[in-house]
Amino acid sequence: MAFLSEELLSTIHSRAVKHDAENTFPFDDLEDLRAAGYLAAYVPTEFGGAGLSLEEIAAEQTRLAKAAPGTALGINMHQIIVGLGAYLVRKGNPRGELILRDAAAGELFGFGISEPGNDLVLFGSTSAADPDGEGGYSFTGTKIFNSLAPAWTKLLTFGRDDSGDDGVKSVFAILDRSAGGIEFKDDWDTLGMRATQSQTLLLKGVHAPEAQILTRTDPGPSADPVVFGIFAHFEILLAATYAGVGERAIEVAAEHVKTRMSVKNQTVYANDPDIRWRIATAALEMNAVGPQIRELARDVDNDVDRGGMWMPQLSAAKNSAAEASLRTVEQCLRACGGSSYYTKNELSRLYRDAVAGLFQPSDQESLHGAWAGAILGPVTD
Repeated sequence: MAFLSEELLSTIHSRAVKHDAENTFPFDDLEDLRAAGYLAAYVPTEFGGAGLSLEEIAAEQTRLAKAAPGTALGINMHQIIVGLGAYLVRKGNPRGELILRDAAAGELFGFGISEPGNDLVLFGSTSAADPDGEGGYSFTGTKIFNSLAPAWTKLLTFGRDDSGDDGVKSVFAILDRSAGGIEFKDDWDTLGMRATQSQTLLLKGVHAPEAQILTRTDPGPSADPVVFGIFAHFEILLAATYAGVGERAIEVAAEHVKTRMSVKNQTVYANDPDIRWRIATAALEMNAVGPQIRELARDVDNDVDRGGMWMPQLSAAKNSAAEASLRTVEQCLRACGGSSYYTKNELSRLYRDAVAGLFQPSDQESLHGAWAGAILGPVTD
């Protein structure tokens, strides 16, 4: 049974064009989703939420993305962190309870991981994490693609601690927006996914006490529950979001070609074999995406051991969804003709939104490197 009502999704869909055109944050969507209990939908029932599984929340994110990709991608970041909280609790890390109780109480989580020019992304930070001597840390650095910037109240972030005798460590923490030392740049003016308002964020010695430190771990790909929990939820829920973009493009195109007339053939384009081939090609692209997402989500839910293939397979699912979405929208644009080139056409917006998937980790270079390493081993002299 679906969590978000069709009526709510229809309302959110009606606003998407406005937020895209005006480059504004969808505060109205956020409040409606909050009122519907969606911010706590992924919180286990014992912590005050609706108790949806990862497979279920991924399906809801696909439905939300079909209505408004920018809204879905922004809310994605909150759901990733809630999922991390649930995963940490299952793995015996009590810091996960802090995330879950905050989400149930109405807090909105932002995602402050990416940094300018840092292609290590989750696996190493250029920001500083300075210990306070009491188990807490202060964070200084620049974070980019900070979705939900106008609205989040809590931020997941990390930094580099090289002060100890045990070598460089990555320190992950939850920051409070009210902690001070947080500055935003109003610089989100992008090709697509404009409603996310993923502004650049400056951290200027923002302090997190010991109770808000999630882990201190070695940089790099890791079995640390915080690192893996972030990576798994990020890749699966991004894949689910881009699946929604592709699926919606097919719906728009199918509706359009049933009424678009061909002067040459004196019938609607839906009867043209070449157009039918294009729409079918688009549908086949997206048909292969859903099973990957569902299988991976179920395996995370059930703590299945995939050994060293977990991260490569998670990366593959995100890349498959993002690339399939972009190819699908392109096929739909071709099928619908020149009218889809106008900005008022939904396919135009979906195309711009789909392009964002090219830039979000894991990118194709990282993906192919991981798979080459898994299959061929390290490069030899």
